[in-house]
Order: sequence, then structure tokens, then C-alpha cells
Amino acid sequence: MARIIGVLLLAAALGACSAIRLAYNNLPTVSYWWLDGYLDFDSEQAPKVRDELAQLLDWHRQNELPRIASLLQEAQALAPGEVTPAQVCTMADRIRERLLAVTDHAETAGAQLALSLTAAQLQQLERKYAKNNATYRKEWLDRTPAQVQEKRYDQFLGRTEDFYGRLSTEQRELLRQQVAQSVFDPKLADAERRQRQQEALALLRGFVADKPTPAEARAALHAYIQRVAEPPPGRWRDQQQALLEEGCRNTAALHNGTTASQRAQAVRRLQAYQDDLRQLVAAR
Repeated sequence: MARIIGVLLLAAALGACSAIRLAYNNLPTVSYWWLDGYLDFDSEQAPKVRDELAQLLDWHRQNELPRIASLLQEAQALAPGEVTPAQVCTMADRIRERLLAVTDHAETAGAQLALSLTAAQLQQLERKYAKNNATYRKEWLDRTPAQVQEKRYDQFLGRTEDFYGRLSTEQRELLRQQVAQSVFDPKLADAERRQRQQEALALLRGFVADKPTPAEARAALHAYIQRVAEPPPGRWRDQQQALLEEGCRNTAALHNGTTASQRAQAVRRLQAYQDDLRQLVAAR
């Protein structure tokens, strides 16, 4: 669920979603079925997972939504003027902190669930990973470089126009140039995904075989999450840092090339998200 919450909140912060309240209130149900697709819960696990998801959402609504609303307010204050890549990166880092806070809070429940998994469920997880990998290959690796660029351009264009309104020809050309010059490497991303999957399977199989205590399981799970969040030195870490810096530069350049009316649209969008989040907090 932390992953799903993260996607929604990042979308809210960047202007990529328009139904925050509806999606947020449905998170326990949506996230349950998403997780069940990976693990195929049994009759004993299912009610526990549903209850833990509901509790996580209640905690998040009370503790994290106000912080996200404050971040959006700060972004709104910046939107009418020009921004620097450093300002964009600072905001991105603070969003990331909020996403990691959700993961940290969910660790105890996640470790308990992990300890209850069976060998059959891990086989289901492995099959789901294989299916996801096949989909990724079809969508990214089996395309030509030009097709990959076009796909990324379309994604970025949709998000940007949802936030600022329709882009001009010159603005679209800038976005296209940014995508063409990107350091994004789908093959490297695929290799990292597969490595993380194998590490997760090995970790969970170790739980099945060794029966660690809940404290030991949580520590091992925390270490895995930290490796994902902060990759060890190597090509993937370098790629992540390069993509972060690229994203900050590109976001600043796109924003600084917008018109006054487009920035006003961004201000209204950010205000609408703040209103949604505050209504969600008040509804608890």
C-alpha cells in the first residue's frame, strides 16, 4: 500500500491526477486486490491484510496528509515565478521523505505478513514477477530507441499539459529535446528490477526456511527497503542520480518557459489538490 499511496501523492504534487479524494478513499480496497494479485492471500491472511491497510490509511490521513498539503502550499508559492533546479530537487527530496515515512510505518505489518507467507505463495509471486517482466519487455525493450522516446514524450506531455494547460509548439519542442537527450536506459532499469525481484524472493524464502523472529524479519525487510531507496555504488546508483539531476533541470526549464496564464493554471491546480487533501483530513 505504501507504493500505491506514493504514486497517488506524487501525482498530486506534480499535477498528474484529478480524482485524489476518490482514489485515496478507495486505497484499502484497491491496494488489497493489488497485493492479492501478487500473493493470493488465504482465508486467515485476508482479513488481517484488509485491517492493516485500513489502519495504515487512517494513520496516513491524520499524520501525512497535512504535511503533503503544506508541501503543495510551498509549491504554489513558487509557481508564479521562475524556479531553479536546486529548488525542484529540494521539493523532490521532501516528497521522497514523505513516501519513505509511509514505508517505515508499514514495516511492522509488512514483516508480519512476510512471515506468514507459504512456499506456494512465493511461487505465485515469482509467476507475477515473470508476467510483469514480460509486460515491461513488450512496452520498453522490444521497442526501437525512437519508439521509446516517443512513448516517454507522450507520457511527459500528458502530465505537463494536465498541470499547465496546452503547451505551445515551442514548449513541446523543448520537451521533445529533453526526452531525446535523456540518460534513461530501459535495459539498465530492467536489470535492476530483476535484481530487486530476486533479492525479494531470496529474502522471503529465507523467512519460510529459517523462521526468524518478528524483530529479525523487520530488520531484514528494512535493510532491503533501504537498498532499494539508496542503491549501493554502481551503475544503477549513478543512473538514478543522473536521472534525478536531469529531472530537476528539465522541470525548471519547462516551468521557466511557461506563460503567466500557464503558471496561473498551475497555481489553481495546486490549490485544488490542497483543498482535496484538507477535505480528506477533515473527513477522518
